[in-house]
Amino acid sequence: MRTKEFLSKKGINFTAVDVLNDPTGQEQLLKLGARTVPVLAQGEQYIFCQNLEDVAEFVGLQGSGHTPLPPATLITKWINVLRAAQRYILQLPNERLVERAIDSRDRSIRLLSHHIFRIGEAFLETAIDDVEYWVDNANIPPEDGTFTIGEEIAGYGDTIIERLESWWTQLEDKSCQQKVKTFYGTPPMHQLFERSTWHSAQHTRQLIAVLERIGIEPHGRLTAEDLAGLPLPEGLWE
Repeated sequence: MRTKEFLSKKGINFTAVDVLNDPTGQEQLLKLGARTVPVLAQGEQYIFCQNLEDVAEFVGLQGSGHTPLPPATLITKWINVLRAAQRYILQLPNERLVERAIDSRDRSIRLLSHHIFRIGEAFLETAIDDVEYWVDNANIPPEDGTFTIGEEIAGYGDTIIERLESWWTQLEDKSCQQKVKTFYGTPPMHQLFERSTWHSAQHTRQLIAVLERIGIEPHGRLTAEDLAGLPLPEGLWE
């Protein structure tokens, strides 16, 4: 979604392909040799769209125009986002967690809620344990029969928040310029840190929309200031 918005704003023509629902799109992806999306391709050349700076370079632009927030600001914003997600999850009736978060995608509210914190766990696996980061790492679902009520998911959130805070406290080089292993190269940790922060924030925005849809006013809404500086897409759902 971010890539499409970015290209549109820059006046660059492109054709969007839904590889999940379009068999032709799946064939194109396999032909390129890419194993995950989003991907931006020109002929046989392609890049993974994890970083808008890479996208800008690929299409011949001089930078994306975005200045990343300092790591010390990112950790504060990320924890704030995760605490907000916990509040919203606890407001959701447990019997509604099995419903789809949005009709057009087969992802339940339960899985969306768990995913917000799993993003943090996937980041820590890379930052601490040197596990190569893949999008699928952040999408690992909970086992069947687990995390079926809001209290359990919020408790998982407590665990991830505590681990993130501990990681940050013990981190010696807080510039986060040390390289990390990912499926799209070895970027500075700062880049994956920022991506993980806004990724959790985007899904937390979606939880707010879910609450509103079922007629519940979110406790302690995230504000524009809370999200300022994060490269979030303008759209809410893909």
